[in-house]
Amino acid sequence: MAELTVTLDGRTLHAHDTGTGGFPVFWLHGTPNTGAPPEPLFADAARLGLRWVSYDRPGYGGSTRTPGRDLASAARDVAAVADALGLDRFAVVGHSGGAPHALACGALLPSRVSAVVASAGLAPFDADGLDWFGGMAPSGVASLRAAAAGRAEKEAYEASGAEYDPEFTEADIEALNGPWSWFDQVVGPALAGGPGGLVDDDIAYVGPWGFDPAELRVPALLLHGVRDRVVPSEHSEWLSARCRAELRLFPSDGHISVLRHMPAALEWVAQYR
Repeated sequence: MAELTVTLDGRTLHAHDTGTGGFPVFWLHGTPNTGAPPEPLFADAARLGLRWVSYDRPGYGGSTRTPGRDLASAARDVAAVADALGLDRFAVVGHSGGAPHALACGALLPSRVSAVVASAGLAPFDADGLDWFGGMAPSGVASLRAAAAGRAEKEAYEASGAEYDPEFTEADIEALNGPWSWFDQVVGPALAGGPGGLVDDDIAYVGPWGFDPAELRVPALLLHGVRDRVVPSEHSEWLSARCRAELRLFPSDGHISVLRHMPAALEWVAQYR
């Protein structure tokens, strides 16, 4: 796998490219992760003739931190990485925190993005008619309420040592002990340099996104586990109506185990290459 550094607006983005040929698909990572592409999906991508491209979001890994960034900024970053690799057209796949960033790319880069998959992602903080915190694990509520209170409050919350319990389901634990043990490789390194990327992510989720999901015009597929306590599935239900996107709900799955349905989602992506 190739790694490259892209310079943009005086900062750097650390990017990854499996370089195996095929149609490019950007992987947009969750919070807190670094941006290595998802090894558990390499074989499925190869089978379908897809090529993984990804990058560390600002504040993670080798990418320069950019406090105050919004979700819309992901479109500019993805475009910069694509330009550096000579990619005119690509699909975008995001999981968890990467999901709304993927929607931003689809909404703001319609001439370049062929399709979007958003898995276990949040809806906007001001989503009309949505109980945004409803069904969310208490520690997640506390963390995101701190972000909503402002940067100083969020930084103090992270410095307090408060424990985060995602309330993973048995299916999530099974996935994390199986193929998705890969997360061990991207979560620890994401926090090695401090919580800056996480702080900036969470503030972006509860602030103005910089785009309206209703602007999305490219094909979009939303995946969500009904037992998810990190991001309740009602968020994707709200988004599916707003984006006119296809929604696939999985009653037995949580935040991580929903990824077992990603191979089928990649088959869906492949038809839009």
